Amino acid sequence: MIETGRDSLAGKAAVVTGAASGIGLAIARSLAYAGVRVCLADIQMPALEREVSALNETGAEAIFVIADLKSEDDVDNLHTDAAKKFGQVDILINNAGLQHISSLEDFAIQEWDRLINTMLRGTFLCTKKFLPDMVRSSWGRIINIASIHSVVASQFKAAYVSAKHGIIGLTKTAALEVSMKGVTVNAISPAYVRTPLVERQIESQARLHSISPERVLDEIMLTPMPQKELIEPDEIGQAVLFLCSDAARHINGHNLVMDGGWTIT
Repeated sequence: MIETGRDSLAGKAAVVTGAASGIGLAIARSLAYAGVRVCLADIQMPALEREVSALNETGAEAIFVIADLKSEDDVDNLHTDAAKKFGQVDILINNAGLQHISSLEDFAIQEWDRLINTMLRGTFLCTKKFLPDMVRSSWGRIINIASIHSVVASQFKAAYVSAKHGIIGLTKTAALEVSMKGVTVNAISPAYVRTPLVERQIESQARLHSISPERVLDEIMLTPMPQKELIEPDEIGQAVLFLCSDAARHINGHNLVMDGGWTIT
C-alpha cells in the first residue's frame, strides 16, 4: 500500500524558505507535525526564533537559518547548516516571496531586481545547491510555491508575475532533468492566501486605486474567483504533504493550481 502523510515522511528533513510567517510557516508546521525535521529559512530573525521555539516545544525537531536568497553565499551557508544538523535534506520548499505594486512606467529598477533575484534567482540557487544530494540518495522532493500569477497576469505586478512565470519554467526543466532519479519537482500556484503579504497588497491596491481596502478585496482581488474567499495557509501545507508523499511519486513537473475556480474558463 502506498503511504501518505506522517507514515511516509517521518524522519525526512526539509528546508522551507520564507518560513517566518504566512505560507512558509504553515508549510513548515505541516511538515513538522508529519514527523519531518525542518529548517526554517528567512531574513526575519526574531520571528524565526519564536516560531522554531514553538515548534520544538511540540516535540518537533526544527532549526532556523538566516538567509537572503539573493546571495549565493547565504544559500551555500543554508545548505551547510541544514546538512550539518540533519545529514541529508530530502525536501526543499522554495517559498520565499515579496511584492511591489507599481505601474510599469513607474516601476523602480531596484524593485524589479529585488523581486526577480529573491524569487526566481533564489529558487534557482536553492534548487542547484540541494538537488545533487537528493539525486545521490535517489529520493527527493522539491516544491516551488508559485502563484496564480504563474498562470495569469495582473496589472501593476510586472516583476512578481514575471518571476512566478519563470518559476514554472524552472520547475518543468528541473523535473525533466531528474525524472529517472527518484526526485520530483513540482509547483503549487495558489490564488490569494490569507497572509501578511496579501494584507499589504490590499493596502497598496487601495492607495493605487483610491478605494477602501474592503472594496479592493471584493471588487479586485476576489472578482475572478467563483469561490469568493481567501485560501487559508494550512491548505497549502496539506497540499505540500501530499506532493511529498509516496502517493505523489508519479506527479512530476506539475503546477498544482489552487485558485477557487479562477482559471476554469
